[in-house]
Amino acid sequence: MAELDLKHAEKLEKQYDSSLQSRPIGPWLMRFTLVFSVIFAAYHYITAGIGVPIDYWHMGVHMAGVILLIFIGFPALKKGDAWQLHANSWWCYGNVPIWDWLLIMVGVTASLYIGFTWYGFEIDFLGLQWSLPEQVMRQGNPALADVIFGTGLILVLLEAVRRSLGIVVPIIILLFTAYAVFGQYIPVQAIKHPGINWAQYINNMYFPAEGIYGVTLWIVSTVVFHFVLFGVLAQRMGLGQFFVDIATVAAGRYTGGLAKVSVVSSAFFGTISGSSIANTVSTGSLTIPNMKRMGYPGHLAGGVESASSAGGMITPPIMGAAAFIMAEFLELPYTTIVMAALVPAAMHYIGVLCIVHFQAKRLGLKGMPREEIPKLMAVIRKGWPTIIPLATLVYVLFSGYSPHMAAFWGITAALVVGLINPLHRIGLADIIDGCITGVRYALSVGAVCAAIGIVVGVVNSTGLGFRLGFMVANGAQTIAENFHSLLAWVPLMELTISDLTLFVSLVLIAITCILMGAGLPTTALYIMLATVAQPTLANLGVPGLASHLFVLYYGVISEITPPVCASAYAAAGIAGANPFKTGVSAFSLGIAKLMVPMVFVYSPAMLIVLDDYFTWAEFLHTTLTCALGVVMMATAVSAWFIAPMPLLMRLLMALAGIFMVAPGSTSDMYSLLLALPVLIQQVMAWRQRQGLVGAHG
Repeated sequence: MAELDLKHAEKLEKQYDSSLQSRPIGPWLMRFTLVFSVIFAAYHYITAGIGVPIDYWHMGVHMAGVILLIFIGFPALKKGDAWQLHANSWWCYGNVPIWDWLLIMVGVTASLYIGFTWYGFEIDFLGLQWSLPEQVMRQGNPALADVIFGTGLILVLLEAVRRSLGIVVPIIILLFTAYAVFGQYIPVQAIKHPGINWAQYINNMYFPAEGIYGVTLWIVSTVVFHFVLFGVLAQRMGLGQFFVDIATVAAGRYTGGLAKVSVVSSAFFGTISGSSIANTVSTGSLTIPNMKRMGYPGHLAGGVESASSAGGMITPPIMGAAAFIMAEFLELPYTTIVMAALVPAAMHYIGVLCIVHFQAKRLGLKGMPREEIPKLMAVIRKGWPTIIPLATLVYVLFSGYSPHMAAFWGITAALVVGLINPLHRIGLADIIDGCITGVRYALSVGAVCAAIGIVVGVVNSTGLGFRLGFMVANGAQTIAENFHSLLAWVPLMELTISDLTLFVSLVLIAITCILMGAGLPTTALYIMLATVAQPTLANLGVPGLASHLFVLYYGVISEITPPVCASAYAAAGIAGANPFKTGVSAFSLGIAKLMVPMVFVYSPAMLIVLDDYFTWAEFLHTTLTCALGVVMMATAVSAWFIAPMPLLMRLLMALAGIFMVAPGSTSDMYSLLLALPVLIQQVMAWRQRQGLVGAHG
């Protein structure tokens, strides 16, 4: 089995992830950036262990560092000449023009201003006097300096996000800003509000507790950055290769073995990766060429890898860092979130594995040759030390310590094992390179999550979430009333208007989540969706934990939903396949992820931890029928069960799968009735094929 090439994987990731594409800079500025990145990473690592400074200082330092590095590394316009190194002139030093240096000055000063002015100050210089009361006295009545610095920070943040992630998020934030300031002019009565003047808007967005300095930036600066750094260092010491080898031992010999290796290794990778693109290129640079070599079409090989990798964002224990933010929002223990996410994540991988299996049967693809599969004991002897950092991190997390303390001990374990273990030794150069790479990964996430805090602040200060919930519920009820009479004739289906209203609302919210989540990092998309879409589900009576997981799942689905499916496009690049076709393949492979959120909304017993809904009977019935429905849907997608499946039979089986996934005995009965003719056709077709094989034999 080939080995992972980290340098090649990082090159591919930079090629397909726009947030990692930076301009060349001069040698002195390059040295400064490298040193600053190492210091920046060291600051977060040390403070995670000894104690994080007071929130407004810690968040300010983090944001200042992110702004500095973004405006050094990302040009204003990404045209051809922006990627060339130009000679220094009076307006450009180290290939960074003067306007970027001015933006750095404004952004860094505005980030640290809150800390410097928290307790107020008085200045008396050459007869000029200026005093500023402490922040608590300015809360609700910001000074002119607060408004100026706050406005400057918002503008700089929007530009930082535009440069690192594109124009979509800044447009969304500007629309929310316009809604907050001009709410009194909105013609739609349901979302109209008195409006907020600019000074009060800056008060809400700039001062800590809400807005930019709210929970979003706090989680990014104390949790997300640390786990990104842990994942990079764990990769450096060989944990990724160990995952691939274990997956090869576990799944390589079976039908479609290399595709199953991709699924299993990507599931393992999801435990340490905060990015589906990073997950895709890390394992995909190895598994996709191998799948093509064994006969998989390029679009299918890329689709398998991207669908599996996107599943990492819903896979405990890290879930793209969304688990920690969810715990903060819901005020629940982190372990509760992990337990709730286990079964839904398993359903996703069951779906991908089943589709891979049936597709391999249809294409006549076998398992890997025995000589290419490593021996289990040899893999364990060589790779067991690499699992120590992950085991340490998980142990500390489940012991009740804070996430950043768990990350501290996970990073420490990675450093110790990497420095003393001869089989997985990493040197000082590897550690420095890991710090720099980790900081680079964290830049776009840091900027966008700080900016998304503005969305959170607007929703909280205007009550927009509940207003939108009212609109969605009313619209869904109108649609439900129109459809109710059409469905009333179906026997044994006692559907009420309230049942249909909930279903239509879920569909509308799911579509909204997929559209809003397109192109966003997992952390940022979850924060935005939990703020905007989740209150609507709460108004419909959906339990809080189920509603938060619902919006996370449908937001993550955007990673494999054409036309904006970044991880699928990265996989297509590696596979040399059509990007859109690869995206369609990835979406069809992730079909279970599309259905499972509906299941745990209607039957929260699947989430295990909700005592008001959990019984063993309900849990087992929901879980087993959901798994069976996912398998049925996999046969419909693959056009194969034990024999080729014609189009009509595929449609019947897909409908049967949907009914089986839906909780309830009545829907199970309809599912079996729909599946019966398909099973008869499959047995007859199988016997016919066996007869033909025997005749030719």
